[in-house]
Amino acid sequence: MIYVVTGGAGFIGSSIVEELLKRGETVRVVDNFSTGRRENLAPFLKDIELIEGDIRSLEVLRSAMSGSSFRSSSTSTLTSTYVLHQAALPSVPRSVQDPVTTHEVGATGTLNVLIAARDCGVKRVVYASSSSVYGDSVELPKHEGMMPNPLSPYAVSKLAGEHYCRVFSRLYGLETVALRYFNVFGPRQNPNSQYAAVIPKFIAAVREGRKPVVYGDGEQSRDFTPVANVVAANLAACEVPLAAQVKAKAEAKAGEETPLSISTLASTSPFLLCNVAVGERYSLNFLVSEICRIVGRKVEPVYDKPRPGDVKHSLASVDVLRDRLGLASPQPFQDGLEHLIRGTRAKD
Repeated sequence: MIYVVTGGAGFIGSSIVEELLKRGETVRVVDNFSTGRRENLAPFLKDIELIEGDIRSLEVLRSAMSGSSFRSSSTSTLTSTYVLHQAALPSVPRSVQDPVTTHEVGATGTLNVLIAARDCGVKRVVYASSSSVYGDSVELPKHEGMMPNPLSPYAVSKLAGEHYCRVFSRLYGLETVALRYFNVFGPRQNPNSQYAAVIPKFIAAVREGRKPVVYGDGEQSRDFTPVANVVAANLAACEVPLAAQVKAKAEAKAGEETPLSISTLASTSPFLLCNVAVGERYSLNFLVSEICRIVGRKVEPVYDKPRPGDVKHSLASVDVLRDRLGLASPQPFQDGLEHLIRGTRAKD
């Protein structure tokens, strides 16, 4: 089978690629390198097929999912079975500055992925959504049954992608899983981007003796999630039984051998929505103190006004992650942070 990873040159995408190759899978990467980095894929280039292209192009995606260039030892064409859709412009501030491009990539790009997957006979699409869709609800922990309240164009685009996944499952029987990522961090995350995430920016600042900039009072909290947990969730999402499969098994057990029709699929919707997080929250002030402790350097942050579109507190319910995807023991935040800092220190 073929695994197509969109955004495979990003830090999450390349981590998924690495794990798939360890498992001996066939991997095809689609990336336009607008935010992904070639160096993230450098160790794997001989083992993957790289398609440099944009998810805003339906033809690029159809080509990537067609199975036309990968061949097995028997020379029969392989069909792409799973699409792990990670490509995005992952930044709330960027989306506030440029909502149109954010929509084109996040919403229209995801629609293109689903159309190509439907047309090419893909078995399942796993979609990288975001905890930002919850917005600034006072209810904690944030669970999948809550009403979304997106506060930024980025969050709106991610929510639109979820709705498209659900609709394609209902109308066309395409199996889809939407994973709501909570503040992912880990190796290969770029600290130098204008829109870099908070953890790599803070680590770089503390190491260089600079004062990290905290927007707000620093008491805002996040459910920081090591990338290893996100990789595990994506691979588990490829295998979890969905509604249509559960119904089919029940009918088969009852002696009903009739194949599922589109109308039957529509009533069962082979779709799953799942948070991906640790289920613990820490303030940005605590994050700075932990980074200082691990690095071994005391640096005081400077505080600036809050940024538009940012939420105050974020904490995930991980019940679905545990009960449906079977991920009962995620890597804790502090373990992931120590592993990241000590690992990158060893490479310096």
